[in-house]
Amino acid sequence: MSAVANIGVVGLAVMGSNLARNLASREGNKVAVYNRTYARTEDLVREHPEAGFIPARTIDEFVASLAKPRTAIIMVQAGKGTDAVIDQLLERFEPGDIIVDGGNANFHDTIAREARIAPTGIHFVGTGISGGEEGALNGPSIMPGGSAESYETLGPILASIAAVAEGEACVTHVGTDGAGHFVKMIHNGIEYADMELIGEAYDLLRHVRGLEPSVIADVFAEWNSGPLQSYLIEITAEVLRHIDAKTGKPFIDIVVDEAGSKGTGVWTVQNALDLGVPVGGVAEAVFARAVSGKRAQRDAVRSLGLARPAAPAAPGTFVDDVAKALYASKVIAYAQGFDAIIAGAEKYGWNIDKGAVAKIWRGGCIIRAQFLNVLADAYAANPNLATLLEAPYFAQAIADGQEAWRRVVVTATQAGVPIPGFSAALSYFDSLSAERLPAALVQGQRDFFGAHTYRRVDTPGTFHTLWSGDRSEVEIG
Repeated sequence: MSAVANIGVVGLAVMGSNLARNLASREGNKVAVYNRTYARTEDLVREHPEAGFIPARTIDEFVASLAKPRTAIIMVQAGKGTDAVIDQLLERFEPGDIIVDGGNANFHDTIAREARIAPTGIHFVGTGISGGEEGALNGPSIMPGGSAESYETLGPILASIAAVAEGEACVTHVGTDGAGHFVKMIHNGIEYADMELIGEAYDLLRHVRGLEPSVIADVFAEWNSGPLQSYLIEITAEVLRHIDAKTGKPFIDIVVDEAGSKGTGVWTVQNALDLGVPVGGVAEAVFARAVSGKRAQRDAVRSLGLARPAAPAAPGTFVDDVAKALYASKVIAYAQGFDAIIAGAEKYGWNIDKGAVAKIWRGGCIIRAQFLNVLADAYAANPNLATLLEAPYFAQAIADGQEAWRRVVVTATQAGVPIPGFSAALSYFDSLSAERLPAALVQGQRDFFGAHTYRRVDTPGTFHTLWSGDRSEVEIG
């Protein structure tokens, strides 16, 4: 087999097949394809003759079909499957060749794999790909890590298939080793928070304002023409407008209210905890999905007959209030996500351009939104923002929406409508803006029972009070 393909794809399930088709549709690309089960390869080649794929029955045929430097994108299930393919390629690739993991890998695994592979001279590039099946086919947002040298070869290929937003390809070299998969993880965490907030907005309009799904769909469609414009707002309107063919009821009413999860939201929260970064928006979204699946507990509490209080009369501005509260809460979720990116970059030695990350999320990915243009501008104006909330635009958005936000939280609480996302976001803002926090009391308690020491507001140094003695204060260190 002659070496004519400039790129190859291993793993031809839906994501891999769509990515291979996307690659083949771009001028200059010749794509080799390989799947452990050859029948799947045959099906793809037969169904899409226009792609001109170079099919391989064996891994050796696949490698032989790749022009040097050989570049292969792995699109198999994360974990042992990925490691098995990596090992096969390592046996056959040479220094300078490139192995790309395009799956949803844990970035810690990516760091370990890159460290293991680097001594061979072969480049390993963990790459986040967002946009689902449609994005893989028509243009995803792509977040590659790996070395700068590998990106010289890989960058133009990825740019050829990435989504385009305002004339710019939605791909950037995020940073070395696991940076790409780390940023993709944070993207997914923000996605969790965004979806939870939208769900809460729907619940408020349905159970406090009393609107029917079709009317709420119109509200979301209207919101999609303003500052809240996003892919998620757009598809929410479509979901709410859909009627179930079997029952004639709104589709939303025939779906079991239990939300699934693939784990990346959990990873975001776990790693944020390790980094010491509060990401309450993501955490509450993860917990909300967990609560939704606790059917036995939900049934038990409902059986107590402790019905929700009667919903108070929603103020005439309630729909607008919810829109403002949603926007303010969304700002908080993104601020927390980018705080995690900053902390991760510092811990792992990555030079991550936050504005570039915001730009590549403008197209192809699930959280694509008008909002991201403003976010990119904020970091372009000041790359060293202590928090996104201090950027003038976002500070003004919080100021403009704050009273509405508080009204919504109060009204929802009185009505017994759960809004963990909205209320956690507001509490986070109040914590940042408070003159004093009860952490002073917590530190006093810690010093009392564990001699954990404290610092004073009026004197430098670290201190401990002799609580079990005469309660005099001593300076430590």
